[in-house]
Amino acid sequence: MQLDATIPPVDQSLLMERYYRYHSKIYDATRWSFLFGRRQIIQILADHYTPRHILEVGCGTGKNLIQLGETFPQAKIIGLDISESMLGVARKNLVSMTERISLLCTSYDQTLKLAQQFDLILFSYSLTMMNPGWEQALEQANRDLTPGGHIAVVDFHNSKFPAFKKWMGVNHVRMDGHIHAKLTSLYEPRIVETPNAYGALWQYLLFVGQKK
Repeated sequence: MQLDATIPPVDQSLLMERYYRYHSKIYDATRWSFLFGRRQIIQILADHYTPRHILEVGCGTGKNLIQLGETFPQAKIIGLDISESMLGVARKNLVSMTERISLLCTSYDQTLKLAQQFDLILFSYSLTMMNPGWEQALEQANRDLTPGGHIAVVDFHNSKFPAFKKWMGVNHVRMDGHIHAKLTSLYEPRIVETPNAYGALWQYLLFVGQKK
């Protein structure tokens, strides 16, 4: 069967905005039971690094941005997200930190044309939802990092249960263990862990790497 070439490709920004228009209202109340390792990855970073310019890609409602701001009081921080609905919640959450934390509503597939590069870029449960686009995002991060800068990733990794992976796919999450190989091709691994969640229902990835 030949595909109809006149059918336009799906606009991921519109797809995500539709999804998060509702989910932004309940995100922080519901996702705590799934998004393991978010506080842990920031604590790991705090134990080893003192970044001065931080970018979080897929910052959502700003929960990580608050912890980053408290953990690294010397840093200027930018949170980027493709969903204006999620950033609307983030603005309310960050009202007391606007001097050091700014927000951008855009996809992360090209240079942001900002004055500075970053010595730390964080992806927290965002890469597995960039389908397509996750490879380009990691390559763009490599360009946006200062020499010797670090990338930090916490995200879904894999599951041995096809039915669970299919259910996660309904929620726009790809869970195939696909991120790790790309990370190690671009960054020198410093910390790599794949802990189990809910016994062994799935694994999540904790990765800190340095720009090669």
